[in-house]
Amino acid sequence: MAEGRLPLPLALYRRLASSAGPVYRLLHRVRRSAGKDDPLRGAERFGVTNCSRPTGPIASGPCVWVHAASVGETVSVLPLIERLVAEGAFVVLTTVTRTSAELAADRLPKGAVHQFACYDHPAYLGAFLDHWRPDLALVVESEVWPVTWLTLAERHVPLVLINGRMSEKSFRGWSRVGRSAEVIFGCLDLCLAQSPADAERLALLGARHVGCPGNLKFDGALAPADPQELERLQAQIGARPVWLAALTHPGEEEIVLKAHHALLADHPDLLLLLVPRHPARAADVRALCEREGLSVAQRSAGDAISPQTGVYLGDTIGEMGIFYSLCSTIFLGGSFADVGGHNPLEPLRAGAGLITGPKVANARTTYQALWQADAACRVETPEALTAAVAGLLFDPARAERLSRNGQAVIDASSGAVERTLERLRPLLASARAGRGERP
Repeated sequence: MAEGRLPLPLALYRRLASSAGPVYRLLHRVRRSAGKDDPLRGAERFGVTNCSRPTGPIASGPCVWVHAASVGETVSVLPLIERLVAEGAFVVLTTVTRTSAELAADRLPKGAVHQFACYDHPAYLGAFLDHWRPDLALVVESEVWPVTWLTLAERHVPLVLINGRMSEKSFRGWSRVGRSAEVIFGCLDLCLAQSPADAERLALLGARHVGCPGNLKFDGALAPADPQELERLQAQIGARPVWLAALTHPGEEEIVLKAHHALLADHPDLLLLLVPRHPARAADVRALCEREGLSVAQRSAGDAISPQTGVYLGDTIGEMGIFYSLCSTIFLGGSFADVGGHNPLEPLRAGAGLITGPKVANARTTYQALWQADAACRVETPEALTAAVAGLLFDPARAERLSRNGQAVIDASSGAVERTLERLRPLLASARAGRGERP
């Protein structure tokens, strides 16, 4: 759509984005100084890469651009990427965070490459599209970038929202801009939502061809765990009772440590595995533990777990499979902090009894299914965490029942990857035909 025909809010956004180069460069410097952007790959944030397009047989297939924001979205889309590559596509996966980039480096299949997502700026996006020339663009969950979506529509690159999510709060926000929302969501050639409620909201905002093939996260696999390393840690822990606080955020470590101190009164050999969501916070988290009088062993430093270790601090990338496999009782963070919660399915796949706080808007449909099936324990207040952990840690039958119910929920909801791929195949066939291949 020509800029003169855009609703005023969108026209203003596009003009501001076009002139925001200095702001984006300042933002990049700030993120790089904070360790959030890779200093060696910063050019990718501005659409420039030294990674070549593929040559040979793979170059004759469609190029699919998949965009996922961070670790959770990346994990959910990896099985779909593997299927796309297996069917002859070349995949360019873009993400925003360094942790997701490191995860992609470990787990992307041959035939797929990772790039950092460029800022929502016409020139940066133009350079990215000119280089990769994607035949199809897939956006995961809720990554709505107006300049990107408008540009793809103008270049006639089919755009699909996969595992689409639209919270009630975001829906209310988009509803306020009326015609602008209709134009943006009208850029989608296909909209595949993760739940009926998300599908309804996306359709009301103007998305066309809305479907609900299910939630891709139900088709994921437990993150890989080095068996030798897992055995080594299990030997160090021995017969000690152990629980895991996973993917915690600022403010949640204090809640976890308070609960741990209370539990130590009756179980002085109890070990806490503490894995903050962002490894860059490890120094602050360690200092907090030590101020609480707890002896800390730190994963990145190669520290061993001794009988005196009170907290084992996990601050490495790509090893959640190890931590999930070490515990039968797991508290999943992001559920007391205002971040919307994290994917609960990975710890359930490890066979754990799962505990969460109440703030899980990003995956509320999934959590509600788990709570209704008695597959996870929900605690409403930080003060209730102690009793919840004790109730699972020292009642193995209860933890096993939650785990078994959780696996039943996962089994009943699986299959979204195949159903999503089935909806994408006509677009892939058109892309092949456009490249001179027979569909």
